[in-house]
Amino acid sequence: MYVVTGGAGFIGSNLVAALCDRGAEVLVVDRLRDGVKWRNLAKHGIAGILPPEALPGFWAADPPVTAVLHLGAISATTATDGDLVAQTNLMLSLDLWAECARRGVPFLYASSAATYGDGALGFADDENPAALAALRPLNLYGWSKLAFDRRVADMLARGRPAPPQWAGLRFFNVYGPNEAHKGRMASVVFHKFHEVARGEPARLFRSDRPDYADGAQRRDFVHVEDCVAAMLWLLDNPRVSGLFNIGSGTARSFLDLVRALFAGLGQNDRIDFIDMPPDLRGKYQYFTEAPMAKLRAAGYDRPATTLEDGVGRYVRDFLLNPDPHR
Repeated sequence: MYVVTGGAGFIGSNLVAALCDRGAEVLVVDRLRDGVKWRNLAKHGIAGILPPEALPGFWAADPPVTAVLHLGAISATTATDGDLVAQTNLMLSLDLWAECARRGVPFLYASSAATYGDGALGFADDENPAALAALRPLNLYGWSKLAFDRRVADMLARGRPAPPQWAGLRFFNVYGPNEAHKGRMASVVFHKFHEVARGEPARLFRSDRPDYADGAQRRDFVHVEDCVAAMLWLLDNPRVSGLFNIGSGTARSFLDLVRALFAGLGQNDRIDFIDMPPDLRGKYQYFTEAPMAKLRAAGYDRPATTLEDGVGRYVRDFLLNPDPHR
């Protein structure tokens, strides 16, 4: 049995779908809350669903677990409740690490490109404690992810018990099906599609830096299929452990993104620029790009999905579909 925390969420539900397609038994750990997220699971048979607070009782029954894939988190970059974020993103991760180490169960977890802050120190997926200590995230979410990365590095350096396989996955800007429940934190592709569907232009933030033109801010946009493929590859290669970037490997501008969206819709571009919201100023990454050499050197050889292909398929196969769930 595979345990997927956050399994009703965006990346998690795509992973659950892929595992179920393999014929695996999958237990989802998540909260469905307002009744929207269940749609992300509706097309696949799961072994069950537990809220996170039920995990101690689950472990007490000594279940046969093949691997734990920990994707559950408070992922809003605008989150401000430090106590809640620390408990959810850091302490639960530490509990799961300890449980997997004790039971000899592989443990893959979601880190984030938000750990890199403004990118001034680069984007090297280095688990060396000194390299991690130098990073300065721009928000509470990024700090919580880095705090766990640092604790993992410290435990390994001290020779503390560890899972037989572990991998921290630094996801960059992920887009694709099953993200509608994320609201403001859904991908730019999702939001721009709905603006255009309402007959509006696609709106992008103006730049407030002289070295970037409006819309020229660049991110590493990665299709969720590529994220799932990397996780499945890691499960199939249990000797590989470490902290790994998960991205396309190529930074593209927001203008490139919305042009790919319009191409997918078969429409001419209609783009306007708006001021950045006050709560994002000083916390906004103008450039991200995932060096993928470390994962490639470990043997992962799947080509990255191009922005044009990924956005086009997302638009045609899901966003234009009455049932846009995988």
